[in-house]
Amino acid sequence: MTNYIPKASVIVPVYNAEGTIEECVNSILDLDYLKEKLELIFIDNASTDSTENILKKYAKEIIILFEKKRGPAAARNKGLRNSSGDVIAFTDSDCVVEKDWLKNLIQPLKNKQVGIVGGKILAKQPCNNIQKYGECIHNHFDSINSYKPPYVITMNWASRLSVLKEMNLFNEDFIRCEDVDLSYRIYLADYKLVYSEDAVVYHKNEDSLAGLISEGYLHGVYSVQAIKLYYSLLAELGHQRININSYKMIIKDFKDSVFGQDKMNALCSAIFNSGKKIGKLLGSLKYAHLDI
Repeated sequence: MTNYIPKASVIVPVYNAEGTIEECVNSILDLDYLKEKLELIFIDNASTDSTENILKKYAKEIIILFEKKRGPAAARNKGLRNSSGDVIAFTDSDCVVEKDWLKNLIQPLKNKQVGIVGGKILAKQPCNNIQKYGECIHNHFDSINSYKPPYVITMNWASRLSVLKEMNLFNEDFIRCEDVDLSYRIYLADYKLVYSEDAVVYHKNEDSLAGLISEGYLHGVYSVQAIKLYYSLLAELGHQRININSYKMIIKDFKDSVFGQDKMNALCSAIFNSGKKIGKLLGSLKYAHLDI
């Protein structure tokens, strides 16, 4: 079967990423893709560290843009408005991509009914057990195939530019969960969301329980914004404002962290989801919509 090789733009928002951006850029520069059909766009989102100076070392090979309005939605939109690719691939500045990542990620877009492709997200090696648990949080197979509605995370996402423009790009009112919002809009426009097992990125996951509870907290706070916006749809699909079963699962995970076989994984799950519940409580107050 002939490979689909359209003009592609890889867009990466960057904020205070001096510790990870160089490895990210190098992995993208090493992509197995026709260079004349590849555009690499990095958007510095008002970094205050040495990120800008690191990016400038690659000025002959990448496009560097600047966006003062904070947030990944604004940064990605800046990249989209300055892109020339027929297809767009997103990843993050703390990710490393495999050599064939882009080629594999965009193949399903040959089908015009496909609106988004999400690839596999693995923990960057070497990793501890907490970082390995991050693969459960960023599980695209589940978020695309099991969740209703499905969603894709922008650290490993591809779409046709025409579809993103049809949706009026990312909603910059979202500080986080902008990818969930855009996924829902694309889904509601009757496009398919599909998973690509062979399009792999490695993400630098949280490496401590403190970082894990913080990540859960942020997930919880900003998920309420999306839930409020799409509540009618979610309610039809069985979403409950007070999810008693999720509390039972947290209690079970804490018990399993003491008595179970996979104690560390259970502890990570309990910690992350406890943080998420705290975040949802505060998000319910912030967005005036009960969802706990």
